[in-house]
Amino acid sequence: MVLLCVTASHKTASFELLERLSVHTDRVAPIIAGHDECVQGAVVVATCNRFEAYVEMDEPVTAAGAVAVEATLLAIESAMGVSPAELEGSYDVVVGDDVARHLFAVASGLESVVVGEGEIAGQVRRALTDARKQGTTSTELERLFQRASETQRGIKNATAIGRAGRSLVRLSLELADSRVTDWSRLRVVMVGTGSYAAATVAALRDRGAADISVASPSGREVAFAARHALRPVPAASFDAAVATADLVITCTSAEHPVLSAATFAEGIAAVDAAAVPARRLVIDLGLPRNVDHDVAEVDGTDLLDLETIRLHAPLEELQATDDARRLVADAAERFVATGERRSVAPAVVALRAHVAEVLETEIARARNRGDDGTTEQALRHLAGVLMHTPTVRAHELAEQGRADDVFAAVSALFGLAVDEPARLVAPIDVASAS
Repeated sequence: MVLLCVTASHKTASFELLERLSVHTDRVAPIIAGHDECVQGAVVVATCNRFEAYVEMDEPVTAAGAVAVEATLLAIESAMGVSPAELEGSYDVVVGDDVARHLFAVASGLESVVVGEGEIAGQVRRALTDARKQGTTSTELERLFQRASETQRGIKNATAIGRAGRSLVRLSLELADSRVTDWSRLRVVMVGTGSYAAATVAALRDRGAADISVASPSGREVAFAARHALRPVPAASFDAAVATADLVITCTSAEHPVLSAATFAEGIAAVDAAAVPARRLVIDLGLPRNVDHDVAEVDGTDLLDLETIRLHAPLEELQATDDARRLVADAAERFVATGERRSVAPAVVALRAHVAEVLETEIARARNRGDDGTTEQALRHLAGVLMHTPTVRAHELAEQGRADDVFAAVSALFGLAVDEPARLVAPIDVASAS
């Protein structure tokens, strides 16, 4: 078994490339899973600042890594139209024991633009849920993602990382503070009812905003407005609503811009000039972009998008981050140790079965000689004592990366033929895969 992650994030890729990697993400995992019979499973985590494919392979030595990378790059090209050549230099490959440490850090918000932001935890959980629905997850990927969520919750409860970091929504509003004199008097139009929408409403109300309307390209504005005590904006009134708003926040998953200079032009033409604010702010939290670049050219309009927000991300709180990283490292070590112990399970099971078979034979002989149970009890106790040390030692050797020694010993000493699970035993050649 080999775990591997192909990751492109705000640390390795341009905003434009990440934008392209945010489209049709639901198609990627099934394509990876169907690439080759040695692919056991795939889970894709896609957010506004990263794209990651986690793959489990059932193949030994170097071939597994190369096949997994090839499967991921070809799936991205097929689903999103981004070629391997365009991705070159914009992604990293994490393999083996480092995969757990990487995902646990990602799920805990340690690799986010805003360190400690909370949305990523939910996105990691949804990635596993989506993989289950698509039938692309696997036993080890299930274990990996479940432990990632457990680690994230533990870090949130044990450190100040959640308080040190701030979500993208709240950070964007903090950046808007310099342009807003009184939040309670703002006319706000929010476009979108997805994962960021509820967080956006809460953050706006925390600042005192009361006049909030919601529009939805997918037609969900009425239901969302009813749940959050907002005013729905019907499609026919959308242009006028944004033209008369002081603040427009977009956070939809639409693949094309929902707001442009033309939208404002048509809205302004349809309303009384007195209702149009002298200055307005547009915050685009969408990826792909929800707002066309030409909006910045509309008179009296300031545009704040994810690329700008990233440049203003605050410095992380060092103590909280250091504590969180230590917890991530500890959790990753436990995950790997458990996996290593599982890797020698076939050998331990075979040895125990062999001992049990010999034991039952000797007990049968004792019974035939008229044993009253005393010999049987002693033999069972002896077998348990004798098996304890080999079992513990097998797990210790596995955790030291010496599982091969366990299988060799069982074979040499007891003549048992046990198939060893495939494991990565050499570095992969990433260049050959790309």
